[in-house]
Amino acid sequence: MELTETSRDHSGVHNLAFQNDSVDGVDDTNLKGLGDNSERIKNSQNKKTVHTNQGDEYINIESDLPENKRDSVEDEQPRLKGYLEKKYDEVCEFCKKHKTRIRYVIYGILITAYLAVVIAACSLNFQRALPLFVITVIAIFFICWDFLIAKYEDRIAAFFSHGDRYLKTQWFWLKWVLCAALIIMIICWLIFDTTKQGSHQLISFGGLVMYVLLLLIFSKYPTRVAWRPVFSGIGMQFALGILILRTKVGFDVFNWLGIQIQTFLEYSDTGAKFVFGDKYTDHFFAFKVLPIVVFFSTVMSMLYHVGFMQWLIGKVGWIMHIFMGTTPVESLVAAGNIFVGQTESPLLVQPYLPYITESELHAVMTAGFSTIAGSVLGAYISFGVSPSHLLTASVMSAPASLAASKLFWPETEKPLVTLRNGIQMAKSESKNLLEAASQGASTSVGLVANIAVNVISFLALLSFLDSALSWMGNLFDYPQLTFENICAYVFMPFSFMMGVDWEDSFTVGGLLGYKTFFNEFLAYERLSKLIQNRKKGGSMYINGVKQYMTVRSEVIATYALCGFANFGSLGLVIGGLTSIAPSKKKEIADSAFRAMIAGTAACFMTACVAGMLTVPGLDIPCHILLGNVPSFTDFPANSTELLKCCQHLFTSANHSEEIFPGGNYSLNSWKVCCHILDQPPFHCT
Repeated sequence: MELTETSRDHSGVHNLAFQNDSVDGVDDTNLKGLGDNSERIKNSQNKKTVHTNQGDEYINIESDLPENKRDSVEDEQPRLKGYLEKKYDEVCEFCKKHKTRIRYVIYGILITAYLAVVIAACSLNFQRALPLFVITVIAIFFICWDFLIAKYEDRIAAFFSHGDRYLKTQWFWLKWVLCAALIIMIICWLIFDTTKQGSHQLISFGGLVMYVLLLLIFSKYPTRVAWRPVFSGIGMQFALGILILRTKVGFDVFNWLGIQIQTFLEYSDTGAKFVFGDKYTDHFFAFKVLPIVVFFSTVMSMLYHVGFMQWLIGKVGWIMHIFMGTTPVESLVAAGNIFVGQTESPLLVQPYLPYITESELHAVMTAGFSTIAGSVLGAYISFGVSPSHLLTASVMSAPASLAASKLFWPETEKPLVTLRNGIQMAKSESKNLLEAASQGASTSVGLVANIAVNVISFLALLSFLDSALSWMGNLFDYPQLTFENICAYVFMPFSFMMGVDWEDSFTVGGLLGYKTFFNEFLAYERLSKLIQNRKKGGSMYINGVKQYMTVRSEVIATYALCGFANFGSLGLVIGGLTSIAPSKKKEIADSAFRAMIAGTAACFMTACVAGMLTVPGLDIPCHILLGNVPSFTDFPANSTELLKCCQHLFTSANHSEEIFPGGNYSLNSWKVCCHILDQPPFHCT
């Protein structure tokens, strides 16, 4: 129906399609309208359209009376289907009826094909196919675990209910027995480990105790601390540290993961080379480091779309919830911060944020401050920092953040979100995998721009501060005064209590100052230069300035810097959390600074655990080790590394081999080895 204009005035012209008025009070105008309508009906039997001209009005009404109705009835009559169309409908009906069975058959075929590939690869070369075999076994375990939990959860809970009730009734005296046994184990371990590795582990242990006491002294409610999350969090740190740093299997696994991640991130060079040309590495940070952030963000978005990240975060969060006794919201956010940033992980539990307590909110922010995002992890690896230690630090800091948070702001309210079966995490909004990849790349634009402008502004500000401080220091005959020196003196005691060598504590203190007052990007960039100087060798001191540190100090610094706890992130967290939970605006502003301090302490606690478990002298070349022994304080007299290097030195001399080619060999190294091995005068005169 085409309607150009419709009016209702004294002429009494009406459009029947919209005429629903009552017949009460019919006047002459209405009668006239009815006459016009009857005339239209008569005309419609002879024509398709009738035109009525009254003044300026023009109405064009297409006929929809019996003639058109007959046409529509003829169109609606069913037509005969062809043979192929009938068969197609039968197949569709069969698939709808048996879609569940068909899905299982397809899954079975795919799984069988995958297992056949795994078996074939293992039969050809098991050593080469070992990673694929391990991944397959882990996947099968978790698939079976999820199936059993989904189907027999009630039976499993009933089976363990008797033990749970017994533990609750006997917990009063059982907890004291466990505490005593734990203390005895720690003392025995410290005695034997100190005898074997040296006394530096004791300093790291003392630093861990010191940070726990400081958090307790300045706690919001010192008398309301629940010690289970604190001790279990530190215990999980120790368990992860021992597994990764002290066992060959754990070290090899994380070292393999670090190498694979490093290799995977190198594929971003292809895109960077295409966009920026063959000489893109001439601008290392802009065209080498930042493209890694884009690539990693794209991959993470794709993993979110397929649901892998939600599954992995849920498993890690469930483990921390069970062992530490923290609430589901706290546990999931802490687990999420291992992989994503401090503003992205709260989005996993966004619907529950308005209902969390102040202590839970503090834990959510602390978890963000004490860890780093997976996207920037790749950037730090590209600097030359050890990928295995960065991975270990990211994992160990998650339970440390909850332990520090619950110590610094204990729970005094009753949590409202305590779902037994877990909570529903946010899902990806992408419709397909390609859209997820595109969204991930687009999302990284803001992150890349934020990193670039912050590095530019902070380096410029740092240069200005150094010039101003140098000018001020020159007034007092101390032109060496810089911002790094001030930070070094402030953080020097903290770095030493982590287990850093006293000679290196000044340098590490400066790195901690960079990280706290600017960001961890600048700190890791400075640390990478120190690592490169050590690998090149040469003199450890030039004009009284230390050019590189021991590997032990580098490792501890890597763990201490692995977190977003800085003043720049403080505003980012307040703005991000306020936007997704506006009802908690006041609580967020009140607890953000305390959360940053707790996040810093959590990073320092992780560094202390790493200092207790790191073996001294790891991977130091012999010519550097022997040439700088007098300046090392972390090697006992019976150090395995020194013995091996000295034995190699004397063996080379006996066989007239070239000793330490390209190294800085000196007579002092002979004296050290003669003292350690008690060699005859043939070697030592």
